[in-house]
Amino acid sequence: MAEKLGDLLLTPAEMAAVDAAASDSGIASFGLMWSAGAAVAGAALRLYPGALRFAVLCGPGNNGGDGYVAARLLAESGAEVAVFHLGDLAKLRGDAARAKAECALVSQPVDVYIPTPGDVVIDAIFGAGLGRDVPSQVRSVIEQVTGAMVPVIAVDLPSGLDGRSGEVLGTAFRAAHTVTFMTRKPGHLLMPGRELCGSVEVADIGIPARIVKARSSGRIAENTPIQWAHLLPSAKLGTHKYKRGHLVVFSGETGKTGAARMSAAAGLKAGAGLVTIAAPRDAMAENSAHLTAVMLCAVDDATALRDWLADERLQTFVLGPGFGTGVKTRDFAAALSGRHLVLDADGITSFKDDPRELFDLFAEGEPHLVLTPHEGEFARLFPDIAADKTLSKVDRAQVAAKRANAAIVYKGADTVIASPDGRALINTNAPVWLATAGSGDILAGIIGAYLAQGLPAFEAAAAGVYLHGEAGQRAGQGLTAEDLVAHVLPF
Repeated sequence: MAEKLGDLLLTPAEMAAVDAAASDSGIASFGLMWSAGAAVAGAALRLYPGALRFAVLCGPGNNGGDGYVAARLLAESGAEVAVFHLGDLAKLRGDAARAKAECALVSQPVDVYIPTPGDVVIDAIFGAGLGRDVPSQVRSVIEQVTGAMVPVIAVDLPSGLDGRSGEVLGTAFRAAHTVTFMTRKPGHLLMPGRELCGSVEVADIGIPARIVKARSSGRIAENTPIQWAHLLPSAKLGTHKYKRGHLVVFSGETGKTGAARMSAAAGLKAGAGLVTIAAPRDAMAENSAHLTAVMLCAVDDATALRDWLADERLQTFVLGPGFGTGVKTRDFAAALSGRHLVLDADGITSFKDDPRELFDLFAEGEPHLVLTPHEGEFARLFPDIAADKTLSKVDRAQVAAKRANAAIVYKGADTVIASPDGRALINTNAPVWLATAGSGDILAGIIGAYLAQGLPAFEAAAAGVYLHGEAGQRAGQGLTAEDLVAHVLPF
């Protein structure tokens, strides 16, 4: 490929359209199948040179065709190969039938396969296009292979995984390695698919990038700096703290101030020029005892907040960490409806009884609200979307972002960042040890810092999530939220 496809993700339906367009353009479809099978065979020989036998499990479609090509090439390389098929071989059609015809190895029904020590399974049964639970005979094979702890190389996607959502359809292989073609699918990145794919290799099988991009919506990608780094403010000699933005974080009452301080410290570390904690008067002394570079301002209620907002330099806020739920929180959000706001934690929960009240506040103009819900908070704001099992996590985030006119950070091991215009990014760099108390407060502060520096809501959210993951990697296992703040660095 002359042009790289980068972090682009294609749904199975989009990839099917790419295959069809490649064929229509004059590219021999069997040549593509041959390249795919060769990539799988190459990976098998490279990763498992000591395998006693490659057991190639072939399905009734083109994924199975890739498997027959791989089996033939493995046998020609001198490896011991056994082939097993699902369905009636006489019903194979097109390229899959040709691949089977050109593979001289005898094939047996898949349900007679018994994994033995020294086997390596090549799973070419279903791939990414499966849309139903796996049939019983495949379920049995998957259970046997899993129980025997035989390594699996998946062709395109482990059989039993939905390539669009990453969800398990009944049961699925746990692959040590997956070979996919041209681009990854959302199911390679979304949980639990990401864990079941093992390492993922993207093989270029010869489809021009222009064809791939033309059949892609271009709206789903992995969250990497490619997506937003060009919008980051550049460091110039003439830059001063006011040009780098002023971030305000609201503190809770006495005894509940720590979350705001962690959020504020993270915002300062992430590059905001100034950070102020706005606290009720009874919490001023408690906050003051712990603050140095972060400023402090007394704001008791919504009336005081509106008076303070007469200063037009105050444009970016974080509301929610440790703030408490209820009328005061909703009143503060209403006062901030014309400014940039990261609404987190208690801020989200405060609108659970009437989410439309929140959405109406921020319905006008370019998105300037970032919502950062975890699974439970998402269900409080978007109960109908959360309950719709036909939607993937990406789908849910996209629909929610459009409804709220907000950038959505749908948190989890596979955090999805979505924009009202339909763009979505799947984050993959966050280590598991980020799941600790206070981690979300720090994320809110980082996102706030990038909003304060002028990034649009979606890009600020995406950059914040990525840099939060980077900080977690630097901090290492066993981190606490206080440790994490110290490892926050601007990109």
